Amino acid sequence: MTTPTPPFRADEVGSLLRPAELKTARADFAAGKLDAAGLKTVEDDCIRHVVARQEQVGLQAVTDGEFRRSWWHFDFLAGLDGVELVQGAKAIQFSGVQTKSESIGVTGKVGFSDHPMLEHFKFLKSVTKVTPKMTIPSPSVLHFRGGRDAISKEVYPDIESFYADTAEAYAQAVRSFYDAGCRYLQFDDTVWAYLCSEKERQAVRDRGEDPDALKSAYAGMIAHALKAKPADMAITTHVCRGNFRSSWISEGGYEPVAEMLLGELDYDGYFLEYDTERAGGFEPLRFLPKGKKKVVLGLVTSKFGELENRDGVHARVEEASKFAPIDQFCLSPQCGFASTEEGNILSEEEQWRKLGFIVEVAKDIWGEA
Repeated sequence: MTTPTPPFRADEVGSLLRPAELKTARADFAAGKLDAAGLKTVEDDCIRHVVARQEQVGLQAVTDGEFRRSWWHFDFLAGLDGVELVQGAKAIQFSGVQTKSESIGVTGKVGFSDHPMLEHFKFLKSVTKVTPKMTIPSPSVLHFRGGRDAISKEVYPDIESFYADTAEAYAQAVRSFYDAGCRYLQFDDTVWAYLCSEKERQAVRDRGEDPDALKSAYAGMIAHALKAKPADMAITTHVCRGNFRSSWISEGGYEPVAEMLLGELDYDGYFLEYDTERAGGFEPLRFLPKGKKKVVLGLVTSKFGELENRDGVHARVEEASKFAPIDQFCLSPQCGFASTEEGNILSEEEQWRKLGFIVEVAKDIWGEA
């Protein structure tokens, strides 16, 4: 038997390595050598294939690999009313590497209507026999990525109005994806991990904002959006420390945010990174309420191809069970394999071995995947 509702015992965060033919098609489209219809045909074919591979390794939920996106977050955010993709913006600095120069700006009232990713989800749902999972950035990301300077002061002289509009836009997103047939939605969120990093907290102060006040504001937006969730829909979150070409941004354990994140926000599951010492210990899991909520332990790294030791993963799950019931755990990669279209430094076959390994270990521990 499988776990009846997401997250599943063996699960994945979302993004997958883009195959060569997709990368070529996107480059040809950018160069004007391929039209939008031609690009969509390649995307559709690649998504059908990657869905079949996910089903073959035994996953109970599949994604489209985020194959129609360049970024894990900007593509969705730029599809919101009042939000634009900004070219030539400051690149994002990771550990030893920078992204391309793009960002987002809020130039109008934030809202959600006729978003293109609704059609992306409908296509995914049409090509899988298991649960289709949709991933979108958390509402907190819209503010945190650019800060107050990226939000028009003419449109939003009062930042509280921005928070309220964004929260309602996400509530509408939840309802719209539900109406499209989505029963497994995920809010991807770097912010909670950044708020665990003193370096990143200082960067927030340096731009004139209070990281503790932001924590409360972000929790309020998320709580409002989650209230729109019907009873038969699962919404999870992934807390990420940065993932670009196998690099990262923030470091620090979950202690500063765990009580609010695990105890107060009404998520059904939490994908938490635990692949390196950068994530700290399992002690913050003590804030997970007993019951139906699950923590998906990201014990298998998506950043490199070397396969983890099976006994080592078993031991880590056992260690985590000192702080929360093992029945409330699942297993996943620590992050997606390609949070941007460039992808991490491993091969597609190494990616599939990791996902298959997760399914096998989940069956070892819980008797199901």
